[in-house]
Order: sequence, then C-alpha cells, then structure tokens
Amino acid sequence: MVAGARRALGAHRVLEPPGVLPQAALRLDADPGIGPDEVRISVQRLNLDAASFRQLSEACGGDGAAVRAAVLDIIGSRGKMQNPVTGSGGMLIGVVDAVGEESPLGLSVGDRVATLVSLTLTPLRITDELVGWDGRGEQVPAEGTAILFARSIAAVLPDDLRDAVALAVLDVCGAPAATARVVERSGARSVAVLGGAGKSGCLSLAAARAAGATRLTGLVRDEREAGALRAAGLANRVVVADATDPLAVAAAVEEPADATIVCVDAPGAEHGAILATADGGTVVFFSMATSFSQAALGAEGMAADVTMLVGNGYTPGHAAMALDLYRTVPGVRALIDPRVRP
Repeated sequence: MVAGARRALGAHRVLEPPGVLPQAALRLDADPGIGPDEVRISVQRLNLDAASFRQLSEACGGDGAAVRAAVLDIIGSRGKMQNPVTGSGGMLIGVVDAVGEESPLGLSVGDRVATLVSLTLTPLRITDELVGWDGRGEQVPAEGTAILFARSIAAVLPDDLRDAVALAVLDVCGAPAATARVVERSGARSVAVLGGAGKSGCLSLAAARAAGATRLTGLVRDEREAGALRAAGLANRVVVADATDPLAVAAAVEEPADATIVCVDAPGAEHGAILATADGGTVVFFSMATSFSQAALGAEGMAADVTMLVGNGYTPGHAAMALDLYRTVPGVRALIDPRVRP
C-alpha cells in the first residue's frame, strides 16, 4: 500500500503490532501533533457504546469509580478507547482546534463536531482524569485530544439540539439508515426489532416504517419498556421476552418477520434473531455484543435460510437521517430523551 493510502487510513499511528490498521491495533500513537492530512479535536464528551459500558459496569459491580478507573486505564494503555472484552468503543464530540492543510474532511477550526468513526480506531488522549464523570452513564464529560484521519468521518453538530441528545442519536445513526436500506431493497413488509425501546431500536422502527414496512414488532425485556414503547406508537405489536432465550423470542414474535434488527446490548441474542426471521429473510446485527460465529453456526444448525448482515455503522446520509427521525417522530423523542442525562 502506498504511503498516502496508509496515512489516510491511519496506519502511521499504529504502534503495535505492525502491519494492522488502527481498529485492530493494540496501541495507537495519540500524540496531539498532527500531520498535513489530519484533524485534531479538543474533546468535550465521549459516548461509550452500550455493550462496552454494560460489560465494564458489570465487571466493576456497578462501582462508578472503578468504571472510571478502568476506562482511564484502557485509554492510557492503548491510546484509544477499545474495551478489551467487547472489542467496542463508542464515539465523541468536541471542537476542531487544528486542521492539516491537506485534510479532505472539510472541517474548520472552531467547528463543533461529532466523530462518526469508532473510538476503537481514534487516537485519544485524556488530560482531565475524567473528573467530571461518575462512571454511571454511557456519556462521559472529558477533556483531551483526538485525531481524525483523511478517511475518518465527522458531522458538524446541529444548533437546534442539546449536545447530549445529538451525541446519543449520532452514536447509533448507522442502525436506522441500514434498516431503511434493507427494507427498501428487499421489499420487507414485516420487521421485528429486538431491543425496540432503546436508542438504536426506536430509530430502526421509525426508519422501517418510513421505508415502507407495515407490520412492526418491537421486542423488549420487561413491562416497563413495553409500556414506554406502546406509548411511543412506533410498533404495531410490542412483546416482552428475554432476547437471549431463543425459544422465548420465537414464541413472542409468533409470525417470523421478513427482516429482524438486533439492537440489544447483551450477548446471546443471535439464535433468537434467526428464529424470529422468515426463510429468505434478513437479520441485521447491530449489537457489538454479537458473536458472529454463534450466528453463522446457529443458522447452519437450524437449517435457516436467512441472510445475515453485520451492522456496518456507516451508510451515506446516516447522520442526517437519524437526526431527522429524532426531530420529526415524537415517539422517537419520547424514548430517547429519558435516556440522555443532562
């Protein structure tokens, strides 16, 4: 690979091991000095992905100080935020404070932006010891620096939304865009969303309806979430089941869907999602807790004729679509706003 392409992908920032790209690296160089095609962000807030925060919280017994110490240790030792157990990270917001003269991202110093690439591949340095975070929520007030490459993606934050809300929506903006694409391309009319009351789940339900799906099922874990999702009016049916119990999922969904979207943040939802999907249908895995070997081998063992897609997190126009759904669909706002801490 030529030097320019290596730089554009951030390979020059990899410290260990040699020959891999930043996401697969064990350590990145988070030096705040930028090259001609890089952008430096003054960090204001991190958003840990749901699977990573859940794992860290459980591993620390819900002790916020221990969670904070664990996150600081990961960033300090790796030069990025990549949970070694889940392999996932999150995203951040901040202010552009330096732009290389050859950067193609179209950003200017002073722009307030959200990075739309994972923290698992973003060189990150924390300078405030996360003193403003209690370790009990996914959003992390922070000070430090982050580096964007020529092939990175960032969105200028909208002026009409609170930063915390914009961050929450943009963190999962890949899910509704990919859901809409699957519905449009496959002609799916029935869609089941596992984790339908969460951020990515409610946006995916709204996107599926906007794309033409007419039979929407939202599966949630308890009656509290069921009540909230019914009140939001995003699904035709709301069912309660443990997403990690395949037979319970299949029984709750009843009629297999043309497309199933997995938005739960716990491992073990693969087989239930497959059983919830009709032959010839599509399963989209958006949870970073997904085991793709479990999904592939499980589908084989069930003789399930389904197409399984990895939730890429990037679809052209995904940020604008998610923000538009938040602005225009009251049910989406009703479910997301209570999850966003001030």
